[in-house]
Amino acid sequence: MKAGSASDRRDAQPLRRLLTSLGLLWVAGAALRMTVLAVPPLLPLVHRDLDLSETEIGTLAGLPALLFAAAAVPGSLIIARFGARRTLIAGLIVTALASAARGAAADVTMLFAATIVMGGGIAVMQPALPPIVRAWLPDRIGFATAVYTNGLLFGEILAVSLTLPLVLPLAGGNWRIAIALWGLPVLLAALLVALLGPRRSAAQAADAGRRAWWPDWRDARIWQLGFLFGGVNSIYFSTNAFLPDYLAESGTPELIGSALTALNFGQLPASLMMLGLTGRWLERPWAYGVAGLLCLASVFGMLLMSGSWVVFWAGLIGFADAVAFVLILALPPLLSAPDDAHRTAAGMFTISYSCAVAIPIIGGLAWDASGIAPVAFVPIGLCALAISTLPFAIDFRRRG
Repeated sequence: MKAGSASDRRDAQPLRRLLTSLGLLWVAGAALRMTVLAVPPLLPLVHRDLDLSETEIGTLAGLPALLFAAAAVPGSLIIARFGARRTLIAGLIVTALASAARGAAADVTMLFAATIVMGGGIAVMQPALPPIVRAWLPDRIGFATAVYTNGLLFGEILAVSLTLPLVLPLAGGNWRIAIALWGLPVLLAALLVALLGPRRSAAQAADAGRRAWWPDWRDARIWQLGFLFGGVNSIYFSTNAFLPDYLAESGTPELIGSALTALNFGQLPASLMMLGLTGRWLERPWAYGVAGLLCLASVFGMLLMSGSWVVFWAGLIGFADAVAFVLILALPPLLSAPDDAHRTAAGMFTISYSCAVAIPIIGGLAWDASGIAPVAFVPIGLCALAISTLPFAIDFRRRG
């Protein structure tokens, strides 16, 4: 009886570690976007209170993506020096505190400064997660990535959907307190990772500071992954940016709310589906190709059809883009040497979020120059083509 009990305890330990690691990854993923997506529902109140111009609103919306690109490589340096787990904890704390500081902003300058610090905190968290996936669950990279991506998408949806009906009333209608409240679950995530997250071995700690951190820009795979992920991010950000104005321009403003809801909620079933399929599809170029072609078909569908079909195609582009999003996020820990996942991810994020900043600007300039609204969607279609074709040139053989 005693021997059996001891055996049961030994068998339970790996399962407990697995579930703990997956739970922490989900929570950390959710914290990646909560503080960013909590702001758009509050923008009318922020706009009125701080007397922001439309240019300042646009700059505020674009700052996080810009920081995701600019701070990814410094994040790689921090990871190489202090380890991915400590970097993740620090990033969570900085993000939570900076989000609260945005609520205390007396003017637009303070608001921008706090947003920059918050974006920097998220930017160093992002390249920390791929090496954590590899360190905690080396035999379940695809599944573990799908788990934290599912958390990321849930975090986006919770922030967008709960800010006005739940959090703002809890804050007494004060947008400043509402923004600060969204920092609390991020702080909780930091506490959970600090208390429960697996720690580095003594040998890994001794190697800290000697690992390379600068991305190998001569490695073609970093550029391939960067442009591939850049296409995915650009499709998401550009479609969110241009679809409302396009529908207003085409005389169907009543579709704006339902189309944007479909676009963003369409990601959720994709992330749930990928929990079971990421490991199987990760090294299959055709999976990326199908996702890209679905995005391309959705662009044509939104532009050529009307009524409820627009909502359908918006949901499908969100679904297909999320499938590619999950697959690509799993590639840095899968394809990198054991100690290189952080710098591969940093290079990928630098390139991809630079694309995510540039592509919407290009689309907007094309619309302004031509005066034709659908022209703004041409760069989105080109990104979909890139997702469809680029994976067939990637070497999916693992290193190390």
